[in-house]
Amino acid sequence: MDRYAGRITGAIQDPDIHNGPMDPLPALDRTTTGVPPSLDHLPVTVLQFGEGNFLRAFADWMIDRANRAGLAVGRIQVVQPLPQGLGERLNAQDGLYHVAARGIQDGRPVDDLHLVASVAGCLDPYRDWAGFLALAARPELRWVLSNTTESGIAYQAQPSPAACPATFPAKVAAFLAARHRALGDDQDAGLVFLPCELIEANGQALRSAVFRHLEDWGEDDTRAWVAASCTFCDTLVDRIVPGYPAEEAAALQARIGATDGLIAACEAFHLWIIQGPASLRDRLPLDKAGCEVVWTDDLRPYRTRKVRILNGAHTGLVAASLLAGVATVREAVEHPVLGSFLRRLVEQEILPGLAGDPAAMAAYARSVHERFANPHIRHAWSSIALNSLSKWTVRVLPSLESACARHQRPAALTLSLAALLHLYRPAGGPGAWISAATGAPLQDDGTALARLAAHHAADGADDEALVRAVLADTALWGRDLTRLAGVAPLVARQYGRIRRDGILAAVQDCLAHAHHA
Repeated sequence: MDRYAGRITGAIQDPDIHNGPMDPLPALDRTTTGVPPSLDHLPVTVLQFGEGNFLRAFADWMIDRANRAGLAVGRIQVVQPLPQGLGERLNAQDGLYHVAARGIQDGRPVDDLHLVASVAGCLDPYRDWAGFLALAARPELRWVLSNTTESGIAYQAQPSPAACPATFPAKVAAFLAARHRALGDDQDAGLVFLPCELIEANGQALRSAVFRHLEDWGEDDTRAWVAASCTFCDTLVDRIVPGYPAEEAAALQARIGATDGLIAACEAFHLWIIQGPASLRDRLPLDKAGCEVVWTDDLRPYRTRKVRILNGAHTGLVAASLLAGVATVREAVEHPVLGSFLRRLVEQEILPGLAGDPAAMAAYARSVHERFANPHIRHAWSSIALNSLSKWTVRVLPSLESACARHQRPAALTLSLAALLHLYRPAGGPGAWISAATGAPLQDDGTALARLAAHHAADGADDEALVRAVLADTALWGRDLTRLAGVAPLVARQYGRIRRDGILAAVQDCLAHAHHA
């Protein structure tokens, strides 16, 4: 490892204390950092759609670690996916920035400030469409990364592009058509796609959308070449990346010794599950650099574990936390009542319903608890609450159904639903829905909120009638929840307790009956 990276990455160092005015810090570029020439001479092998915090603190950080370990993965050409972005700022820093990974891992504190030098630059295809297509002729390209948000991988009909199309799949289709024209049917020129968007079967969704564009444009030969030569992997990514640490930027830059307006703060935990051919592992040996990357032929068990435990804990606790006036995940973990509720929810009601090695599931749950308690991450419940109705159906309902199938009394899971119904008592109207319980905006599907408002208007005076009507509404849940034995009466009692005495009283009731579940 080079001298500069060794100074920054490693043991925690306090910033120098200055009693007088500090000299201005130099700008962050390759002249001030001492990046080894060997890293700059690596070929560009990765095309990346997205310059945001997540990919820079996740995949780009891993690739830099592998390059510094002598594994020569290559450098990354970033493509800005939207007309507005960080491309100019990234180029002004020669593609350099720091990742501040901090938290508790395996019971030990981690504070790692790492210089990432794997990014060769960022191109804006809206300004330089010809330059974007010219990249396609580079035979050394091997990998395509992306993080264009959950809605980014979606097919929308586009004309054959003479300029940059609006959607991500259309850009990819145009790029592949240009690559086929430049390099022909050479199967060695095929690309491996590793989308990081948080949707199920993300690789196959991207493949499907790209193929539709190629069909629309009459690119039959390109489509055949892509089918024979390119690989679209489904992936699952796991790391909390809040972004630029504005409140700590001055102290971090003092440690760095240079200005860096693109510091990406994140937790220490990271995990990348890739479903793809085992032969690809040796071509992208990130695990050999100490990165937590797992290649598998079936990522569904990993996805289920993450969705049920980590995402399920978030969604299962969000309504209770907001009703209790608790702002962040860490505050909830440390709360004497909500913290105990979280442990019951995960350990007693979610974990027993998961297939697989119980010890591995318990270890993952412990890591989630450490992550939630991270003192360096301010994860606001108000942001987690977005679209809680659909999230609850995907993340929490399967655990509730599993508990009912085992004839368990899932009091914490049902309380999460009762709290959600209380939080989602809408006031206001379409376009301005707010929670009658907290006065905060409800950011969710407008049709669903309108259905809830109608139920409250019809049955709001009778807790049991209201809860039964809402739980029976298949438009909200995709199924009739009153068919789950014992659930509707339990949710109704918990909902009434919340309405009368507040959320903490209802949670304490739940915990008091834990031994009778």
